Amino acid sequence: MWLRTLSGQSVSAHGVAEAPLFSLPRPGETPAHIGGTTLFGDNVEDEWFIVYLVREITREFPGLAARIDDNDGEFLLIEAADFLPKWLNPENSENRVFFYKGELHIIPLSETPEQDCDLSAPCPTIPQALALLSSRSEEFLAAEPIRAAVNKRIDGYPEKIQASLHRARCFLPAGIVAVLRQRPSLVAAAVQAFYLRDPGDLRACRRPFRTFPAEQRVMALVTFTRCLYAQLVQQKFVPDRRSGYTLPAPSHPQYRAYELGMKLAHGFEILCSKSSKVAPDTKRNVLSGPLWERFLRSLKEKDYFKGEMEGSAKYLELLHMAEDHFQQSVAPEGSVEVSPGDEILTLLQTTSIDLKEFEREAASLPPEDDDSWLDITPDALDQMLKEARNESLPSTNEEEQKYDLETVAESMKAFVSKVSSHEGAEMPWSSDESHVTFDVDSFTKALDRILGADSEELDSDDLDEEEEFDFSDGDDEDLDAGNQRQDQKMSPEELVGSLKSYMNEMDRELAQTNVGKSFTTKKRGASSVEAATSESAGPDSGAEDAELAPVDVDMNLVANLLESYSAQAGLAGPTSNILQSMGVYLPENTDHTGSSS
Repeated sequence: MWLRTLSGQSVSAHGVAEAPLFSLPRPGETPAHIGGTTLFGDNVEDEWFIVYLVREITREFPGLAARIDDNDGEFLLIEAADFLPKWLNPENSENRVFFYKGELHIIPLSETPEQDCDLSAPCPTIPQALALLSSRSEEFLAAEPIRAAVNKRIDGYPEKIQASLHRARCFLPAGIVAVLRQRPSLVAAAVQAFYLRDPGDLRACRRPFRTFPAEQRVMALVTFTRCLYAQLVQQKFVPDRRSGYTLPAPSHPQYRAYELGMKLAHGFEILCSKSSKVAPDTKRNVLSGPLWERFLRSLKEKDYFKGEMEGSAKYLELLHMAEDHFQQSVAPEGSVEVSPGDEILTLLQTTSIDLKEFEREAASLPPEDDDSWLDITPDALDQMLKEARNESLPSTNEEEQKYDLETVAESMKAFVSKVSSHEGAEMPWSSDESHVTFDVDSFTKALDRILGADSEELDSDDLDEEEEFDFSDGDDEDLDAGNQRQDQKMSPEELVGSLKSYMNEMDRELAQTNVGKSFTTKKRGASSVEAATSESAGPDSGAEDAELAPVDVDMNLVANLLESYSAQAGLAGPTSNILQSMGVYLPENTDHTGSSS
């Protein structure tokens, strides 16, 4: 997320899933700005809360322009993907999407200086984009559907913040309770340390805990975000017996509190085991934070140590040089990053722990929040997905459900007729679009290539196949005569009639095979529904008429779709996905529900 003032001064934060070490831009390339990084982890709602804050900042300070992206790129455009203009794609979207004066703006291709609507045109620079926003921002206001899609994700803030929190009772060491009173946000670092632990982290937990022993534990009410609470609850973990942490029987009324406290204590102990164990006011502290770790990793990737073995004299000499440079240049005083473990140890040294006071407060704790939101039924999940797609649910009353099979068939035909490419198929969103046109000349040329091919146009494979068969003289004469007739100039009507005759002859041959009998055919003067009804009258009834009757394409299409939908057994599949994307919902297969009816 980048906030930049149009006058050249700015305030910003940069929200991404990773935290790369970035450098300042070269003079003249980008106006003065402030950049920041937020690690939102698995909680995507935190990212959208940042979007809300950025939008409100640009609304409060009209001189600011904000640009925000994440590890997926322009995720604001991803959210509004259904409403974007055709020209906008990931390759040309950089430096085009901004929050300005509390609204989303998109700079089009045609407004880039010295560029026409060329999809391969380079993206504008930051100074160019800011100059356009400052002079003609009203022209670049994003379309209403795009703004509505983004605003829908951030509607409800700041009130929605409280709805994303969860309060739960935890049986914790008194030291952790004291630390969380001073810094409640450290619960996030502890949960992440436990949730993302590796075997090396658990080495500190295979002995009696040094920082947070299990002997002095009290009940406390801890505030999590719902994401952190779910991460802590859903992971199954059995503590090492040597740690001192034991759990009561699962039937115990306080089992959940004991389990949450045990997991949270492991997270805090892991953080403290990674601490440098040096007072934060010393210079050495700057070499224990995430900034130093990223700096050191960058040096190793650039072969700074020249292949020297770690711990060797030359390696240590280069390491000390890097530490001195980092302390003097990269991490000056006032910008030191303190690791969570260092902060916890510092708070333990400066905070008094009154165990009796904690026990008195534990006796009158307020009730914890209901966590039934963790359990989502399949119907509730379907409801959430449909609401996300702005779709209305079909009626649950079978008498009100009007499933038109002709609509199902027409929807599938509309989908098949749409343009598709390596980027995917276009959905038939609107019925007002133009119909497919029929070009007679192109159709005639295609038939000429099929029916009027000369012998010179046959490839080697065709010639090889011809040599494998023993044609009689009579067959050769028939083929020659057929080729002569095909070489003659034929009108489009004659070509179509000839093709139809071929198809009719093929139908007669296939009618008596298993392939022909597998299709539902139309009865003369009967509709598709009547054809399906007459099919149950028996295979011998009207056999001669059925032999020459055309195949009922719609009935076969619907029958195959229903069979595929039934095979999904209520799960997601190609049939339901395609039809639901076009607003068509099929009923459940009552034949397989086991009901007596």
